Amino acid sequence: MLTPMVAGGVVFPGLFLLSKNTLQRLPQLRWEEADAVIVSARLVSSVQAIMASTAGYIVSTSCKHIIDDQHWLSSAYTQFAVPYFIYDIYAMFLCHWHKHQVKGHGGDDDGRRRAQGSTWAVVRGYLHKEFLMVLHHAVMVLVCFPVSVVWRQGKGDFFLGCMLMAEVSTPFVCLGKILIQYKQQHTLLHKVNGALMLLSFLCCRVLLFPYLYWAYGRHAGLPLLAVPLAIPAHVNLGAALLLAPQLYWFFLICRGACRLFRPRGSPPPSPCQTQD
Repeated sequence: MLTPMVAGGVVFPGLFLLSKNTLQRLPQLRWEEADAVIVSARLVSSVQAIMASTAGYIVSTSCKHIIDDQHWLSSAYTQFAVPYFIYDIYAMFLCHWHKHQVKGHGGDDDGRRRAQGSTWAVVRGYLHKEFLMVLHHAVMVLVCFPVSVVWRQGKGDFFLGCMLMAEVSTPFVCLGKILIQYKQQHTLLHKVNGALMLLSFLCCRVLLFPYLYWAYGRHAGLPLLAVPLAIPAHVNLGAALLLAPQLYWFFLICRGACRLFRPRGSPPPSPCQTQD
């Protein structure tokens, strides 16, 4: 178990540092540190998503029996990805820090106190803005990792592979954030990426859960609506807790898509339509 985790602890921060330094030092680029940090963090997230999706596809298509069949990659990649979630919490904070960096602090005691206060303000702002994502990453490390490695006891690799394929939408999400960061919302690339993000998120994160229930029902000879009553309550609870943030994020994506594809010159939505 230790080797994949050590490898992940080297690969993801190392890729981030390599990307950031390359963007800052290449003569053709010479990006500012803030831009290099933000793009590098998105790049690493996209690379991890592609690796996870590929591993998930290999595992899910290799397991013919959805309960008993095993694939070594399911356990190995789960262990390899744990350091990513820890690293990404810090990477997201760095992005938030550079977006809200306070400049012009003095070198006296008052200046240092103001800087310290600003630091805590940025931390609080980060936790407030990214609370759901930080909570998601913490749950992946503290709950999902022990469950997938220990509690499963080698059962259900097919389901784990399908869950890994939820990361298919992440590269589109990252590209969309980069395009918004650089004011490219009205480009054709942003619109095409937005459509792909919406479709991939719907299929791979929202409809994933009904598909898993259907797959188990097919295996057990049960209709879809009978599956929740046939499996343990804690499995239904876990699925509901995992699905809830996906539905919230999908709502945000749909709201952004409505703004993106609304014809120019059309009236803005009424206040009741824009409430969270």
